[in-house]
Amino acid sequence: MNKLRRSGFVFMFICFNFLCFAQTANSQTAEPVDFMRSEGKLYVVMAVVVTILLGIFLYLINLDRKIKKIEREN
Repeated sequence: MNKLRRSGFVFMFICFNFLCFAQTANSQTAEPVDFMRSEGKLYVVMAVVVTILLGIFLYLINLDRKIKKIEREN
């Protein structure tokens, strides 16, 4: 049963991959990126994303330390 489930997930992800093409060769899709880069907003967006990810990682590390401390006490 586990092998069948794994094969189903692999097949599903392969099919999903063919449906999700995020970028095209069309020049119209590059205009928003160029606009944000020229205005400097792209760097602000990237800084916010990095800050959020860093916060999540720090929270998980802190949570892991607290859990290990509780496990040692019991």
